[in-house]
Amino acid sequence: MKWIYIAAGIALFVKMLILPNSTAVLPDFSIVESIVKDGGIPNAVTVIILRNRLYDTIFEVVVFTIAIMGVYFLLANEKPSTTIYSFTDQPSIVLARLGATIAALVSIELAIRGHLSPGGGFAAGVAGGTAIGLIAITSSPEWMQEIYQRWQAATWEKISVLVFIVLAVLTLAGVELPHGEMGALVSGGILPLLNILVAIKVALGSWAVVLVFIRYRGLL
Repeated sequence: MKWIYIAAGIALFVKMLILPNSTAVLPDFSIVESIVKDGGIPNAVTVIILRNRLYDTIFEVVVFTIAIMGVYFLLANEKPSTTIYSFTDQPSIVLARLGATIAALVSIELAIRGHLSPGGGFAAGVAGGTAIGLIAITSSPEWMQEIYQRWQAATWEKISVLVFIVLAVLTLAGVELPHGEMGALVSGGILPLLNILVAIKVALGSWAVVLVFIRYRGLL
């Protein structure tokens, strides 16, 4: 059997060296330019994620939501940790909070302007979650939990998911807002709204997971 695998590998290698590659004949136009024109924004990646492959993005958001629920479910029967690990020296606290401020500003920038430049909702959510994580390892868990409940972050997370799904279904049904002027902040129709909703969902979901791991594991 081993010789069959070796022969098959040699045959494949010879095929790649000798036989010509078959290239598809494409029409004389730029695919990227076509995608940008359809979306009405200069960021072709955002158009693909939130328009051409919107089905994938919907289920990515749903999978992320299920993952957060899974964390709650798997740790529900465990006892909360009695030891919470966090930074105690002042230089580390200052650097972590400075990094959290920078990450939060980057998150807002990517959420608002992600449809015009590299970035987008998922990147903005990750930056926001990073900011929350840096604050969590420099603050008391009771204070973090109090802030989470005071601002009803769990409720806003669920609302962002529901609104995203509704807007995505409307987009798939062919309902679109005016694209606006190419390159302007208010452009791309519904795509900037989807970007912001994804950013809110990912950031708040990351916050929930961080709190759960701190409570039950004592560390991130």
